[in-house]
Amino acid sequence: MTPQPNPEAGVAVKAADRDHVFHSWSAQELIDPLAVAGAEGSYFWDYDGRRYLDFSSGLVYTNVGYQHPKVVAAIQEQAARMTTFAPAFAIEARSEAARLIAERTPGDLDKIFFTNGGADAVEHAIRMARLHTGRPKVLSAYRSYHGGTQQAVNITGDPRRWASDSGTAGVVHFWAPYLYRSRFYAETEEQECARALEHLETTIAFEGPSTVAAIILETIPGTAGIMVPPPGYLAGVRELCDKYGIVFVLDEVMAGFGRTGEWFAADLFDVTPDLLTFAKGVNSGYVPLGGVAISGAIAETFGKRPYPGGLTYSGHPLACAAAVATINVMAEEGVVENAARLGASVLGPELRELAARHPSVGEVRGVGMFWALELVRNRQTREPLVPYNAAGQENAPMAAFAAAAKRSGLWPFVNMNRTHVVPPCNITEAELKEGLAALDAALSVADEYSE
Repeated sequence: MTPQPNPEAGVAVKAADRDHVFHSWSAQELIDPLAVAGAEGSYFWDYDGRRYLDFSSGLVYTNVGYQHPKVVAAIQEQAARMTTFAPAFAIEARSEAARLIAERTPGDLDKIFFTNGGADAVEHAIRMARLHTGRPKVLSAYRSYHGGTQQAVNITGDPRRWASDSGTAGVVHFWAPYLYRSRFYAETEEQECARALEHLETTIAFEGPSTVAAIILETIPGTAGIMVPPPGYLAGVRELCDKYGIVFVLDEVMAGFGRTGEWFAADLFDVTPDLLTFAKGVNSGYVPLGGVAISGAIAETFGKRPYPGGLTYSGHPLACAAAVATINVMAEEGVVENAARLGASVLGPELRELAARHPSVGEVRGVGMFWALELVRNRQTREPLVPYNAAGQENAPMAAFAAAAKRSGLWPFVNMNRTHVVPPCNITEAELKEGLAALDAALSVADEYSE
């Protein structure tokens, strides 16, 4: 689709937004949202006809790109047949979506509870864990994000939690492994893994194992920095959960459905949790959908005992039809394999080449279509390009970097002192190289702030 400029329409859309739309995570008078006229594949464009290659995949969810014709057609067909139906009934689209998801989840995670998105998937996973164990506490990592609802934001380990932190939600945070900025004075991955597991077991011991219902981790943390855990860490957490009777929850809201070059990131580590949350890539965000994949043991808890939770739109037919189409497209078109192949042969190597040329790049890390560049002022000291949770003038270097990327036709995902490279999983090699060239130019701006 060729963008057709229509500046007047863009002005009207922007004016209505500013008059009436209340935006998330924002000071309403300080934002200037771009008015988007359309999107297709890996690109979107504004009303002036400027086109952007989306290296953010929306909010890391358009795993098959924008407007995939087979997914759009499935939504249209479902809408013509049955737009909605209550969740207590067996509906073809819902049943088929659950079957396709269960076929791909690790281990015996064969029961699927549908939600409207990732945050409420986390809410229900935690509720299930507490009811299954009869215990109150949940352990979660600093440098994590699990959603914006009350329980999910308390579990979250980044500054978005602070304003809503009740301090009484039964949540205890701990340090997960992150060798580049190790909290354990580790010098190798092996040391980081061993010390992080020791720290976690000590936390369990001092909190009281009999009080801990669940440990929840993003399999690979997303917004917090795409820190791929060292070999053995997730298996070690699984062992600790088994040892103390704790439910192991993996949050795959961002990492799931091909993002890492596997259907689920857990497959990279040969680990099966007791509960697995998902959303985003399950249907590329075309219609809101999330869920919890549930192990046999936890499902059995609610075999004759009612599960006290539900949602009006659980397993919404339009969302489930989109999920069925998305999963089938990913299977038929080799989208998961594409993410793995291009991540290993193009994205990883070329990002490392960029890092060698740009002094602002402190570390490159990732897998598949899930990468982060950590930007620094000084490679030796690893001082971040901007301070933790920077805003205003303190954040000027990252703002300048992001603006340079957009001028080059690249829409980046920027958080704190990082830029994440998270394009659609079905992106082409040519599109990737186009985006990497724009990223190269933008990093020259970041270099101006580095020593």
